[in-house]
Amino acid sequence: MNIFRLCGDLSHLLAILLLLVKIWKTRSCAGISGKSQILFAIVYTTRYLDLFTSFVSVYNSFMKIVFLSASYGTLYLMFFKFKPTYDHNHDSFRILYLIIPSLVLSFVIVHVYTVMEILWTYSIYLEAVAIMPQLFMVSRTGEAETITSHYLFALGSYRALYILNWIYRYYTEDFLDMIVIIAGIVQTILYCDFFYLYITKVLKGKRLSLPV
Repeated sequence: MNIFRLCGDLSHLLAILLLLVKIWKTRSCAGISGKSQILFAIVYTTRYLDLFTSFVSVYNSFMKIVFLSASYGTLYLMFFKFKPTYDHNHDSFRILYLIIPSLVLSFVIVHVYTVMEILWTYSIYLEAVAIMPQLFMVSRTGEAETITSHYLFALGSYRALYILNWIYRYYTEDFLDMIVIIAGIVQTILYCDFFYLYITKVLKGKRLSLPV
């Protein structure tokens, strides 16, 4: 554990809490991409299957349970409890274009050919692009609520901090995982335009809006 990973985990946790608070407080999931949430649920499920086979630490197991529970809880709120508020029309990104290539890539570029390793690698590739339906939805609607913007910023910050975590581990532990680093860089790049708009608009009290 180092400061970058801890801050990354806290940023990730903050993003999830912001999303759940937004949905529960407004009793609406307007502006939230259900397809991105489906992808994140797949990511956490395939990554944390080792929860039942290996133990690293209480912290590690606790965070896995939190992310899995929050992910499926979000899906329940979106597709069942507050389903009438879900914007199907604007959430139109075809996620199979992300699921299938990520799965194929996980068989082509992987450290070890075991079931658990392939699933873990698949989760890394899929997580890198899982936010695309949400960003696509924001671009289609042309704007995002302030709390949704905070959620996206916290989620993007989590991955950026994890890149620093891997760099730190390389210099302190001589440990390098290029799959994770490259996937993290790709994911962070996807957020670049959003980061700029967040800093120049949302932090100045303006509503985040984009040209449709």
